[in-house]
Amino acid sequence: MSHKSDIEIARDASKRPIQEIGAKLGIDADHLLPYGHDKAKVSQEFINSVEGNANGKLILVTAINPTPAGEGKTTTTVGLGDGLNRIGRKAAICIREASLGPCFGMKGGAAGGGYAQVVPMEEMNLHFTGDFHAITSAHNLLSAMIDNHIYWGNELGIDERRIVWRRVMDMNDRALRDVVVGLGGVPNGFSRQTGFDITVASEVMAILCLARDLDDLEKRLGDIIVAYTREREPIYCRDIGADGAMTVLLKDAMQPNLVQTLENNPAFVHGGPFANIAHGCNSVIATRTALKLADFVVTEAGFGADLGAEKFMNIKCRKAGLAPDCVVLVATVRAMKMNGGVAKADLGEENVDAVNEGCANLGRHIGNLKQFGVPVVVAINHFVTDTDAEVQAVKDYVATQGAEAILCQHWAKGSEGTEELATRVAEIAESGVSQFAPLYRDDMGLFEKIERIATAIYRADEVLADKKIRDQLKQWEDAGFGHLPVCMAKTQYSFSTDPNLRGAPTGHSVPVREVRLSAGAGFVVVICGEIMTMPGLPRKPAALEIGLNDMGQIEGLF
Repeated sequence: MSHKSDIEIARDASKRPIQEIGAKLGIDADHLLPYGHDKAKVSQEFINSVEGNANGKLILVTAINPTPAGEGKTTTTVGLGDGLNRIGRKAAICIREASLGPCFGMKGGAAGGGYAQVVPMEEMNLHFTGDFHAITSAHNLLSAMIDNHIYWGNELGIDERRIVWRRVMDMNDRALRDVVVGLGGVPNGFSRQTGFDITVASEVMAILCLARDLDDLEKRLGDIIVAYTREREPIYCRDIGADGAMTVLLKDAMQPNLVQTLENNPAFVHGGPFANIAHGCNSVIATRTALKLADFVVTEAGFGADLGAEKFMNIKCRKAGLAPDCVVLVATVRAMKMNGGVAKADLGEENVDAVNEGCANLGRHIGNLKQFGVPVVVAINHFVTDTDAEVQAVKDYVATQGAEAILCQHWAKGSEGTEELATRVAEIAESGVSQFAPLYRDDMGLFEKIERIATAIYRADEVLADKKIRDQLKQWEDAGFGHLPVCMAKTQYSFSTDPNLRGAPTGHSVPVREVRLSAGAGFVVVICGEIMTMPGLPRKPAALEIGLNDMGQIEGLF
C-alpha cells in the first residue's frame, strides 16, 4: 500500500487564514504582521500586553539518540499539540525554524511528518519569513566592521591574531571551515586566517533565541566579545559600534512567527540553533508568549535528550525562569532494534530480542531526565512494521524504569493517534508533581560543570582537556564569567563522542578540543571530539533530489 509523501499531505492541507489561527489564542488581527495568508509575526506590543497573564503548562518533547531508523520528535510534538486540542485543552506548539544546511544536506525538512505537520511546509523549510537571513546579515555586518576598523587604523588596538569572531552562512560548506581573508594587497585590508560557521551556530542566533525583547537583544549583542588586544583585554561588539545596526537588522526577526498545524491549531515557529553545536531550543520570546496565551505549550529540544533536553533544562529554563511540567521522550521500535545491533535493511522483521537489547539507550535517557526532577512519559512513535510483541517489549522495559510508555499513531491518524498520550500528559502536568531543578549550580567552576554533564549525562569516566583549555576557563572565571552555564558541542549519535558507539556506553572519555566564550548569549561553548561547527554535505546530498515539477511545485524537499 503506497502512502502520500509528507510534502503531498502538506500540499493538500486545508489551511485557514492566519487571522483565524491568531484568534484562537486571543491575538487580534491588528497585532499580526502577515507574510502572505498563512503565516504572520506577532507584534511586540501584543506580547508586552499579555506579560501579566498566568503561565500555562510547559511540555518538553525530546528523544533518544537519533538513528537512521528515524525517531520523529517534531512529528510527535505536533501530534501531541493537536491531541491536546482534540481532548478539549487549549494548546499551542513551539518549534524551531529549519536551517537550509540539513534541508539540502542529509536530514531534509523539519516541520513534522505524515498527518502531524506544521504548514506551510515548503516555505518553513526554505526562506520562511527571512529570520535566518537577517541573523546571517547581522552576524556578518559585525565581521565586516571588525575588519574595517582594523583597516582604518585599528584605534582599539585589536590583536589580529586574537580575533575570535568568525563569519557564518546558512549552508553546509566544509570548504569554508578555515579560510584566509584580506588577500590582494593594501586595498583589501590585512590578511588573516579565520573561518565560517553555519548560521545556526552563530552567537547572534543564540542571542535572538534567549533575548526577552529588543532592549535585551541590543544589550546582549553589545556584550559579544569579538577580539582581544595584545594585552589580552576583550574587545566587545559595542566597542566596534555594531550593536545598534545589528539590532535594526534583527528588529522584525525578533518577533515570533505564527503558523498552523494540519488540524489548524496554532504553532509558533521561531529561532533555530542546532542542539549538537548550539543550545538547540526555539526562542524564549515565542515560548513565553505561548505560555501566556495557551493552557498547554508543547515544545521540543533538538536531537537526543543528552543534548537538546540537557540544554533546554540547564540553559533555556535557567535563563528564562521556565520549568517543564512533563517531559515526553520519543522512541521507536525500529530505533530500539538498530541500537540492538540490527542492520537498517532488516528492521522490518520482528526481533523482540534486539528490541530488548536496544532499550538500554532509552533507559539511559529516562534516568537522565529524572535527574532534573521532571516526570517522564515515553511516546512510542508507531511504524507500520512494528509488531504487538515488539511494542509490548518497549512498554515492559519502560515500566521497569519507573515510567510508562504509550503507543502513538499520529503520523497516520493525526490527533486521533495521540489521544491517549495527550490525556496522560495533561493529567501529569496538572498534578504538579514536577520538581524541576537544573543539573548544576551557577557557582560551580566551568570545568566542574563540564565534568558534571559528562559524568551524569554521558556517563563518561573523565573529561580530557589540556592545560591551555583549563587555563582559558580559569581566565574566564577570573574575568567574571564563571557563573555561566556550559553548552556542550558533540555528536548527536551517541552518549560518547564516537558517533558509532550506540546504546548506553560506559567507560569512555570526553575529549574537549576547544572552548568559546559566548558572553552575549550567556554561555560557554565546549567543543568535544570531532564535531564541526560548519557541517559538510554527504556524498549524495538531498539537494540532488530537490527541484520543481512541470506544475511549478517543489518536489523532493521531504
